[in-house]
Amino acid sequence: MKNIAIIRESRTDDNRSPLAPRHIKEILVKFPNTNVFVQPSEHRCFSDKEYLDQGAIINENLSNCELILGVKEIEPSLLIPEKNYMFFSHTAKIQPDNSAAVQGTPGMDKKELLKEIIRKKITLIDYENIRDNLSRRYLGFGRFAGIVGCYNSLNLYLEILGQPPMPRAGSLNSYVKLKENISKRNFKNAKIIVTGDGRVAKGSLEFLKYANICKLTPEEYLSYKGTSAVFCNLPTSKYVSKKDNGSFDLQHFINFPENYKSVIEKYILCQTTMIISSHYWDPKSPRLFQKNDSKKYNELKVIGDITCDVNGSIPTTLRSTTIKAPYFYLDRKTLKEIKKDKNCLAIMAVDNLPSELPRDSSTEFGDGIVKEVLPYIINNDDGRIKKATITLNGNLTSNYDYIKDYVNS
Repeated sequence: MKNIAIIRESRTDDNRSPLAPRHIKEILVKFPNTNVFVQPSEHRCFSDKEYLDQGAIINENLSNCELILGVKEIEPSLLIPEKNYMFFSHTAKIQPDNSAAVQGTPGMDKKELLKEIIRKKITLIDYENIRDNLSRRYLGFGRFAGIVGCYNSLNLYLEILGQPPMPRAGSLNSYVKLKENISKRNFKNAKIIVTGDGRVAKGSLEFLKYANICKLTPEEYLSYKGTSAVFCNLPTSKYVSKKDNGSFDLQHFINFPENYKSVIEKYILCQTTMIISSHYWDPKSPRLFQKNDSKKYNELKVIGDITCDVNGSIPTTLRSTTIKAPYFYLDRKTLKEIKKDKNCLAIMAVDNLPSELPRDSSTEFGDGIVKEVLPYIINNDDGRIKKATITLNGNLTSNYDYIKDYVNS
């Protein structure tokens, strides 16, 4: 891998980068025989000059590059034949029944993307699947998805309360300012559930420390009768249980999620007013609740679906939203989209949340690429890259052969 490249993102509403300018110098020092090319972009959060000053080569033509890095899915027509690509393809969750095929960039046809990758004999490595032996991801934008998603969800809650909302995260473009804003607001008697125990959940919980909201244990949450704003974090062991009522084991859940059921309802029915969904969802895992259940959740006002699996864990996430238009509203009985009213269920489901803090999130993500990815591509792979390779020279690898039915359907 002599020449590595950063492609210009196909999505004009996503200004992140897989590597920040400071990573260029690190790569050139760590791998002295390597060049880094950057395709010029007017909407990337870092300027072309910032990359140039760190030793990158600014060039529109990436045809001489062996490894091309992006963030979100790449427009199929822009793919260069017989290259190695790394980006979030959102294809690994596609199941034999073609479910979960709608995740990722709105309007991006995954089938056409995969067909073009196969036709052009491309090797596709997906960031999401670069994991250790316990299935833990080495890198991701999850922390900043949690931070921005929590901010947006709380902002939506203020709107539903009739309070003036805070400035949008993207307009502030500063984590410090987000923390300052949230510390000045009053969430009255909000009762909030935050699900998950991974990167996204940690980001949400990190941000909630700056809000005027008291943290309770799950047990305290169930019995709480006060009037101050409170939240609790439900890790995986609290929102699912084994169908046979056996003891919970995280590794068993990761390997056999179909053997588990959701037990979150007892928490939702304890006058929960907001759910911030921050957990990773496998299509074989149970949904948190069923669509018709929303009729019972009379106190529930807002659902912030940070992980944004359309028709996934949160069945009210009927579609993803955008940074420009982050919310939609549902009639909780018919689950039809309606204009905002006092009885609606408000949904936040932005699918590229870290783009609202692009410089911070890109820098953290790039740290992971330099430390946990490039050494195993340029030098010797310990297995993590092989496991994340969806296609090799245009052929689906054995781990992802199940996608073949979807591609050919």
